[in-house]
Amino acid sequence: MSRSYTNLLDLASGNFPAMGQPREKKRLPRVMTVPGVISELDDDQANSVTSDAPSSAIQDRIIIVANQLPVKAKRRPDNKGWSFSWDDDSLLLQLKDGLPEEMEVLYVGSLKVDVDPVEQDDVSQLLLDKFKCVPAFLPSDILTKFYHGFCKQHLWPLFHYMLPFSASHGGRFDRSLWEAYVAANKIFSQRVIEVINPEEDYVWIHDYHLMVLPTFLRRRFNRLRMGFFLHSPFPSSEIYRTLPVREEIMKALLNSDLIGFHTYDYARHFLSCCSRMLGLEYQSKRGYIGVEYYGRTIGIKIMPVGIHMGQIKSVLSLADKEWRVAELKQQFEGKTVLLGVDDMDVFKGIDLKLLAMEQMLKQHPKWQGRAVLVQIANPSRGRGKDLEDIQAEIQASCKRINETFGQPGYEPIVLIDRPVSLCERFAYYTIAECVVVTAVRDGMNLTPYEYIVGRQGVSESESSSESSGPKKSMLVVSEFIGCSPSLSGAIRVNPWNTESTAEAMNEAISMSDAEKQLRHEKHYRYVSSHDVAFWSRSFFQDLERTCKDHFRRRCWGIGLSFGFRVVALDPNFRKLSIDHIVSVYLRSKNRAILLDYDGTVMPQTSHNKTPSAEVISIINALSGDTKNTVFVVSGRGRESLGKWFSPCKKLGIAAEHGFFMRWSANDEWEVCGQNSEFGWKQIAEPVMKLYTESTDGSSIETKESALVWHHRDADPGFGSSQAKEMLDHLESVLANEPVAVKSGQFIVEVKPQVFLP
Repeated sequence: MSRSYTNLLDLASGNFPAMGQPREKKRLPRVMTVPGVISELDDDQANSVTSDAPSSAIQDRIIIVANQLPVKAKRRPDNKGWSFSWDDDSLLLQLKDGLPEEMEVLYVGSLKVDVDPVEQDDVSQLLLDKFKCVPAFLPSDILTKFYHGFCKQHLWPLFHYMLPFSASHGGRFDRSLWEAYVAANKIFSQRVIEVINPEEDYVWIHDYHLMVLPTFLRRRFNRLRMGFFLHSPFPSSEIYRTLPVREEIMKALLNSDLIGFHTYDYARHFLSCCSRMLGLEYQSKRGYIGVEYYGRTIGIKIMPVGIHMGQIKSVLSLADKEWRVAELKQQFEGKTVLLGVDDMDVFKGIDLKLLAMEQMLKQHPKWQGRAVLVQIANPSRGRGKDLEDIQAEIQASCKRINETFGQPGYEPIVLIDRPVSLCERFAYYTIAECVVVTAVRDGMNLTPYEYIVGRQGVSESESSSESSGPKKSMLVVSEFIGCSPSLSGAIRVNPWNTESTAEAMNEAISMSDAEKQLRHEKHYRYVSSHDVAFWSRSFFQDLERTCKDHFRRRCWGIGLSFGFRVVALDPNFRKLSIDHIVSVYLRSKNRAILLDYDGTVMPQTSHNKTPSAEVISIINALSGDTKNTVFVVSGRGRESLGKWFSPCKKLGIAAEHGFFMRWSANDEWEVCGQNSEFGWKQIAEPVMKLYTESTDGSSIETKESALVWHHRDADPGFGSSQAKEMLDHLESVLANEPVAVKSGQFIVEVKPQVFLP
């Protein structure tokens, strides 16, 4: 087995190189919606739960799994134990608004604090009882390698299009970090298994930290209803395919029932990886996209997340916000404020934004002394030399621009590099004429949405005369962020082009109030209707639809490691009984045995297509029985088949899909088709040569009765596209010829029409 595969059986037993065995935890009791009994499942047991018996639960429940729980934790003042509270800013908490009211929600995730092992059982019980949260405690060595290692050093940069070109830039792939990532996902799966009711519960997994979790859960519960949503970008296949564990992650994600992305671009990149790496094609039916995978249809959901309107409206009504707005208006009186709100991150493009501001002040001197860029830089969640370099560049740019364009009482750049509360942030939104987002890559970025709602305000709570007037706002956003497609009224920019970004910033603050108002109204209608509740409701409805036939299917789990998958078959499917076939075979007096060649007699992947001595011996044994009539049926030519099977004197051969047929080696070849005219080849062959020359990796196979164009070795996307074009082209030029033009798996074939008597 390739080293790029990590054996799940080894991982299940805790055999991780360079890492200790996780401490055995006390199990949480299962949580039931009604009183009932569920037998304890041994986590090391590989058998999947596929019982058709109805569950005792009568109410659906959803288990939300993410890296971190939506709770805040702090030590009590007496240092004895912990106190917990909901994190109102957490998306996981906000998405409950879109789920059915009667649905119970359970959370599984880690805490942001270190809890002493002796306290973990008590903390687990408290969180379960009071918050319906199940904490996953990761050992410190696994946590460091999992989060700061594999997630932040490998996945996060790669998903944001940063390749590890050298050991000093991005670092080299470290297998121990991957093993820690798998180990952490294993721990999360154990916490889910402890509380799940597999026949009734839905599971919704969030983000790139837990991309292999679906395999752990699917391996235990074949028909579990499970969705996954990726909150980061998914890179193009050229970028993703550089990841050494690319197939493991792809196959793990495909163990979900529904996979969600913010934009069509991200989904398209994922589907391209499915095609190029796994040979899987997608289909679109009645507006839904699905990928066929071993009898299962994995749904692909495209829906950008929104903001929580209720939380924002409550913030807009706070007196503290009004007080801060008045203070900021006084501070920036007579100035036009452009605002940036970003995490301190290498991908947020803060440095590019500062350069664009500098360029605008140079190109449009009228804004010197009047335009101010307020940049709020939230504390970084990552670490590393790249981040340190960006921070140093930002500080140097701020200093240079302020020294160049600053005046007494005026600084063109105001950098706020401290945590800013939600209330204060909305105060800045209120006074800003324009928000500028120049991220070079970002999964979604909700800052523009917040700004639009902040500028709309809550008129009932505002008393100023300005608030009663028309609302207006302007946005300059990078075309490389997830929210860009939904903001059609924004000025979209390539942040790498600082000159065009500078012109966009000038255009935004120079635009007429009427135009700003029209764009604002359009944006507000979208943002207010497509909030976080709309997003979660839409995702859950699609998850229900995708899983509606789960318990009517016959499912088998096959494969080891990350090659594990569930094969789903029709309820009427019955496995062929070898004993029954043998019994019928022995009783019968006449038997017809038809053998395909490629893929049956010989492996499809074999380069040497000549049958082995063992194959010849088996076929001779079968055809030597007077009760048997044995035929090899193939698309191959009669010359090669006749040569290969010359030792099999009693074997029948149907070559070129039956156009030529021979009952035994002593018989002459029969032509089964009535049409023996092949003048059409002179028309079809030049067309095929044209496409062969322009499609690298394609070839033409010339048969006696047919012409076949192969594109298996061509680029999958281009080869498929060329095949469709060729099919149309050939059908057009051969419309009056007695031939059939057909497409198959990596082929386009032209052959005579067969007219049966």
